[in-house]
Amino acid sequence: MPALAIRLPAAPPLDLAALFGGARAGYWLEIGFGGGEHLAWQAARHPDIGLLGCEPFVNGVVGALGHIAAARLANVRLWPEPALPLLEALPSGSLARVFVLFPDPWPKLRHHKRRLIQRPLLDRLAGLMVDGGELRIATDDPDYRRWILAALLDHPGFAWLARRPADWRERPPDWPETRYERKARAAGRAPVFFRFARRPR
Repeated sequence: MPALAIRLPAAPPLDLAALFGGARAGYWLEIGFGGGEHLAWQAARHPDIGLLGCEPFVNGVVGALGHIAAARLANVRLWPEPALPLLEALPSGSLARVFVLFPDPWPKLRHHKRRLIQRPLLDRLAGLMVDGGELRIATDDPDYRRWILAALLDHPGFAWLARRPADWRERPPDWPETRYERKARAAGRAPVFFRFARRPR
């Protein structure tokens, strides 16, 4: 973990090239990587990309470290804390792709304010992403699905990439199955897979 941990600078922005020991072709961020399966899968298939992962739960970080070590991945860095401090330290226009996969839906009405997909986060991501960058969000909760769509369709910085139902009902080939997807399907819930593009500034 010491070699992979992201350390924030005293004054932003974070130097991503220095973080990865040299400039990368692009930088991707996964917020809430769970056990790290998706993060490691993407890193293994895109060795030229620098992958940053945020996950505040220790068990998830340990799981990710196991995947990283097993595949000998050199292009992953981890932030084992809530995402906001890292988001505040990243350079504007630095992220080519962001993943938010199966975030907690906080289903009770009184807890909706805790949902990750909110306008302030989307504003921040819009500033951090390159033009044409891709935001990927998955959920298996029907109410959160509607919430996510309403929030993203209302945001001027993002455009929904779906052109037909299969574009969000079926997981793209470069988007591996996660344990959360398997759990949802086992429980009879159908996940959705949203893809949004950062509109040109």
